[in-house]
Amino acid sequence: MLLNQVFRSMGLTWAVGKRDLITDDVWAVLGPFFPAWKGNGRPVADRRLVVEGTAWKFRTGSPWRDMPERFGNWNTVFKNFNRWAKDGTWASVYEHVLSRADVAGELDWVASIDSTIVRVHQHGATLPRHTGGTVELQVSGT
Repeated sequence: MLLNQVFRSMGLTWAVGKRDLITDDVWAVLGPFFPAWKGNGRPVADRRLVVEGTAWKFRTGSPWRDMPERFGNWNTVFKNFNRWAKDGTWASVYEHVLSRADVAGELDWVASIDSTIVRVHQHGATLPRHTGGTVELQVSGT
């Protein structure tokens, strides 16, 4: 959802006709971040189709195996997604998109956490608590 908002703020949209197609404008921004084929071995899958398949998977929440065939083999899409996650490709795409939106003044970096919904993990609830004695939580200035 955040990426959709960021792209919309840049005047770019995801959909052209079908909901799962990335427009040429968006691909012009994203495409250069994905590694190109080096020419040795088997030709790689179309990068744009892999990104569209990945977007479809996370937008729908479906399992990888249920991916429509129009994106290619689901295993190829997953392997590329996984490789790009490990080598930092997705992180660099995310950072670039956020920086563009931040420069355009479209991001609000204010975060709020309501303490009524923040809970301790079940294993942390039984830890001993230090309520005084020799443990001081604050250092005085004197």
